[in-house]
Amino acid sequence: MKFKNNFTCLLLLLPAIFFAQTKTTITIENNSVLDRKETVVPIEWKMILNSFPKIDTANFVVLNPKTKKQVAYQLEHKTSSNIQNLLVQVDVKAKSKVTLLLQNGKPEKFVAKTYARYVPERKDDFAWESDKIAFRAYGKALEGTNENAYGFDVWVKSTPNLVVNERYKRNDYHVDHGDGMDYYNVGYSLGAGSMAPFVNDTVRYSANYHAWKVLDNGPLRSTFQLKYDTWNAGGVKVSAIKTISIDAGSQLNRVENVYTFDGDKPLPVVVGIVRRTTAGTISLNEQQGILAYWEPTSPKDGTTAVGSILTTPVASMWVDKLQLLAKTSVKSNETIVYYTGAAWDKAGIITNAKKWIEYLEKFNEEIKNPLLISVK
Repeated sequence: MKFKNNFTCLLLLLPAIFFAQTKTTITIENNSVLDRKETVVPIEWKMILNSFPKIDTANFVVLNPKTKKQVAYQLEHKTSSNIQNLLVQVDVKAKSKVTLLLQNGKPEKFVAKTYARYVPERKDDFAWESDKIAFRAYGKALEGTNENAYGFDVWVKSTPNLVVNERYKRNDYHVDHGDGMDYYNVGYSLGAGSMAPFVNDTVRYSANYHAWKVLDNGPLRSTFQLKYDTWNAGGVKVSAIKTISIDAGSQLNRVENVYTFDGDKPLPVVVGIVRRTTAGTISLNEQQGILAYWEPTSPKDGTTAVGSILTTPVASMWVDKLQLLAKTSVKSNETIVYYTGAAWDKAGIITNAKKWIEYLEKFNEEIKNPLLISVK
């Protein structure tokens, strides 16, 4: 009789065990007063495994239970060979939640919305993009040439399609062929929001990056590292590794810098945006850590907007003859995170200075109010 009771209990448990191994529910909650649109949400992979330990990483789908349609996703590795996060892109209205179902199945092939690559055919460029905007950084091969520049470059876009490969293939990216172009002038500045040490009231530029590594590459987030060899920053020997990621739907990059130098004293650093000689719209918000610049309009090429958001306390912001600057500080071998990016009025989304500043302010609020995730 005892054996029969135990066998009956086992039979009753089997459906629950089977369910736990074949599907799980993800709830994404937005407690803020801001609607979240096209947001890439990271869900810790260990949370997935706790609920769905037998998941086959090559054969699962994420479904919207209301529409019955698959939701685009990505397995994010960062610097590890193991999966760190499941990334999904969703819209979540203010004070509401979205529920997704993760289960066994054959995933669709999702359209890539981000991309990053080393470009050896163009003097060691490194280029990256989202479906909104594109950028590049300059490598060792450009040093000592009359084309050299220090900071981040912007490639404006008027299409959600990925354009980097096609533009390099055409070798004519300074002309708008209907999808945008490169008309942003970086020069010897921090360009579109790069960071550098600021020692003795002087920006201490490094050489260009000398090593690179792609960590993740779409469809929803692309992440890579650029390594900068040791340089003399006003008497301080400094080296740096910059980890940059861009999400689908975003105008801004997340930049994670690690500076290495001797001593325990914090190193002053600045984020900078190159300014033009003619009038534009400048906004310096020290309290919120937001630099915003709506460049003067080019009659032919339109208007580029550039902005940066610091997540560490800002000591000061100012404008000099060359660029907009925001000063903060960092300790050796400690990560400092900020966001920087751009927009183009001809894309038809952000079409004036007011909308650009509002975009940056909303982005800043989203950083401060992360979405809440539960998996069961």
